[in-house]
Amino acid sequence: MNTSTTQQARTPTPAERDERTLLPPVDVVEDATGITLYADLPGVSRERLNLRVEGDTLSIEGELSLAVPQDMRAGHVEVQAPRYRRSFTLSKELDAGKIGAELSQGVLRVRIPKAEHAQPRRIEVMAA
Repeated sequence: MNTSTTQQARTPTPAERDERTLLPPVDVVEDATGITLYADLPGVSRERLNLRVEGDTLSIEGELSLAVPQDMRAGHVEVQAPRYRRSFTLSKELDAGKIGAELSQGVLRVRIPKAEHAQPRRIEVMAA
């Protein structure tokens, strides 16, 4: 499976190490025309989501915004990190210029089509 993404193996900057983040679970589904990533980002609104491509790296970052009513305070909090962060290295067979994304019900769907040269094509055989 040459077109799937892999988690980027790079050393985080000191600022990234100081800020605690959650690693969102991501499902990657490949078909003949590209890949689709499904990232679980509960508590992240579209306005607090940052999806970007730099070179061959796709980065997903989101800031949690869980509203607590004014007169209440959380008695128990299991999620201490305020941000999600995940990076992937994209295959050269994918067309990063045509990435599409949508966020619905806390699930980010990212569609990355294969580049035209990597798409399957039918070759016509001529009779001799």
